[in-house]
Amino acid sequence: MWFHSFAIFWEAISLQIILGFLATFLLLTDYVRRRRPRGFPPGPVPLPFLGNLLSYDSQKPHLYNQKLVAIYGNVFSLQFGNMHIVHVNGLQAVKEALIHQGENFLDRPQVPITYDISKTFGVIVSNGLTWKQQRRFVLSMLRNFGLGKTYLEERIQEESRFLAAAIGDEKGQPFDPYHQINNAISNVICSVTFGNRFDYHDSQFQKLLHLLDETGVFLRSIFCLLYNAFPALMRRLPGPHQNYFKNCKLLESFVRKIIEKHKEDWNPLETKDFIDAYLNEMAKENASSTFHMENLLHTTLDLFLAGTETTSATLHWAVLYMAVYPEIQAKVQAEIDSVIGQSHLPAMADRDNLPYTNAVIHEIQRRSSIVVLNAPRLTTNDTKVAGFHLPKGTILFADLTSVLFDKNEWETPNVFNPNHFLENGQFMKREAFIPFSTGKRACPGEQMAKMELFIIFTTLLQKFTFQAPKGVKLSLDSKTGHVLKPKPYRICAISR
Repeated sequence: MWFHSFAIFWEAISLQIILGFLATFLLLTDYVRRRRPRGFPPGPVPLPFLGNLLSYDSQKPHLYNQKLVAIYGNVFSLQFGNMHIVHVNGLQAVKEALIHQGENFLDRPQVPITYDISKTFGVIVSNGLTWKQQRRFVLSMLRNFGLGKTYLEERIQEESRFLAAAIGDEKGQPFDPYHQINNAISNVICSVTFGNRFDYHDSQFQKLLHLLDETGVFLRSIFCLLYNAFPALMRRLPGPHQNYFKNCKLLESFVRKIIEKHKEDWNPLETKDFIDAYLNEMAKENASSTFHMENLLHTTLDLFLAGTETTSATLHWAVLYMAVYPEIQAKVQAEIDSVIGQSHLPAMADRDNLPYTNAVIHEIQRRSSIVVLNAPRLTTNDTKVAGFHLPKGTILFADLTSVLFDKNEWETPNVFNPNHFLENGQFMKREAFIPFSTGKRACPGEQMAKMELFIIFTTLLQKFTFQAPKGVKLSLDSKTGHVLKPKPYRICAISR
């Protein structure tokens, strides 16, 4: 009897009602899962399931963030899928999070797109003991290979000569300087990590740099956001993310072969580069368990990836800015001529005597602001930032561009103005100048990058005057990849 009654009841329920009930249930479940915790930073209203994915501008995230700051203030939140993400903007909020509460924001989150490649190996995405020991070793290695010594400086000077020769081969005709600059910067980090440089026309080297470019473009695409928001689904679907993983495997294979060659030729009494030094560390009787082949592979990749794109992009901007602002270029050249002349290559010992040149380099870094967002952090404890409650496990991004353009810190934030770093004709440090981030997880290669920027930029201005091709108006528009780069341009380098 009861079965007959149930059958009649079931027949009376339409498919539309069932689907409507199911949709309502899913929406309510999604709302409960995604609603902001009490006291959480405000942000744009998220769509069901997607969050703010559709409104987010992955190509110009710095401009999108500026719009949200105008609406919600310096601390706001976004949702991608089921991820709650907090953005902090401006010097004071960034300092509060990364310096004053550094211990609460020390960890990296397990972002699916990077976790599926690197797991928790290396120096960039690792946490805890692994991160501390890998970072300490990297800093020690950089010191031993030249920071405070002459090896690294000599390598940068040597590469600046190769770069100047390659640019000189253009004979003053219009050319795109991107590849020459990228080759030079990559070779510096190759010398430190692999122990050798590559000829600029080496096909294997060019393939490697092409892979770097492609991975950088993907990391600022909507497909990357989709992958991080819905990893379980995206892993099973075709798309650009599959090509990204293929490229990453090719990069890994390239470095693995170099490591294997180092193992074959390894002599603990002759340490030529980072890989040799790491193999020495692994061979110690009391070596920590964090020193193993996977950490060697991914720490080497971290150094290569981070040490190439950032400095290369900054110098690419530098050449463009000098052509766009010829009066500033002329002042830099006059200072170089009076202090160094043409008799010798620039060296770090010259920097204190070139305050205007140093100020221009810093302004190039500030104005180009190539690292739009700092690498993500993860709250290790419940905490507060600017009065907002951030539960343990919250993902946080510090917007470095917002600090480098903070109107409360810079006299003319939107203008290319070297006077931001000058006082009575002398170079002046600025607290809000943090292109390498700040706090305990600031870029470990900061000092090396500063050395590269100074020596190579000063060498190029010593040897050439950069100007637009006849009848061409150069643009300062940018394109977004792993870092913010100028759109491709052609320029003339006139020998001095």
